[in-house]
Amino acid sequence: MTEILIAQTNIVDLPVDAITTAANAALSGGGGVDAAVHRAAGPGLMQECRSLKACPIGSAVATGAYGLPARWVIHAVGPVWSGGGRNEHALLESTYCSVLRLASKLGARTLSLPAISCGAYRFPIDDAAQIAIAQVQRFTDDYSGLESITFCLFEGKIRRAYERIL
Repeated sequence: MTEILIAQTNIVDLPVDAITTAANAALSGGGGVDAAVHRAAGPGLMQECRSLKACPIGSAVATGAYGLPARWVIHAVGPVWSGGGRNEHALLESTYCSVLRLASKLGARTLSLPAISCGAYRFPIDDAAQIAIAQVQRFTDDYSGLESITFCLFEGKIRRAYERIL
């Protein structure tokens, strides 16, 4: 059975097999968690990202972790919130499913997840938390390879929303 944890800490400090970052489609580094991951990993991460094709919204791609205490970085591209009429919920579900499938394919035993699309992309926190937790629970019911998944949430209000739903 997979242990699902919630932590309010900096995602780059977690010693996990795969760290997930909320990336943009161009994989060009961004703000928030993506900026923190790129800073901590060092220039090799950006160099590898530049060698990859763009990653569509709702998808994920993996790179090496470079200076991070992980083996891989999973770059997850979530949707920008536009009021809910542009398939944002389904796209966020797809994003989490893509991350989980990719972590499984890589053979990761431990995984960290941020609150994808909740920062600059303005996804409503309660909706995003419900989607994230539902997708993780659905996936871990069918796949036993992941020993633990840690939702690493930087802000208290986001952490509290995830705790309520979990």
